[in-house]
Amino acid sequence: MELIKKIKQAELQAQEAIEQAKADAVQRAEEARKQRMAAQAEAEQARRKAVDAAVTQAAAQGRTEAETLKAEAANQRAKLAQDTEAKMGPAVEKVVNYLRG
Repeated sequence: MELIKKIKQAELQAQEAIEQAKADAVQRAEEARKQRMAAQAEAEQARRKAVDAAVTQAAAQGRTEAETLKAEAANQRAKLAQDTEAKMGPAVEKVVNYLRG
C-alpha cells in the first residue's frame, strides 16, 4: 500500500514536472518571439533612419549641384553676351556698309 502511494506520488510529481516544463517552454518561446519582434522593429527603425538620412543627404547634394549649375549657366550667359556684344559692332558695320553699297 505504501509502495502504491509512493508510485502515485512519483507519477504526480512527474506529471507536475512535465506540465511545468511545458509551461516553461511556452514562456521561453513567447519571450523569443517578443525578442525577435523587438529586433525586427529596431532593424526597421534603423533602416528608416538610414533611408531618411540618405534622402536628406541626396536632397542637399542636389540643391548644391543645382546652385553650381545655375552659377555656371549664369557665367556662360554673361560670357556669351560679352562675346556677342564684342562682335556686334563690327557685324553691324558690315551690314550698314553692305546696304550703303
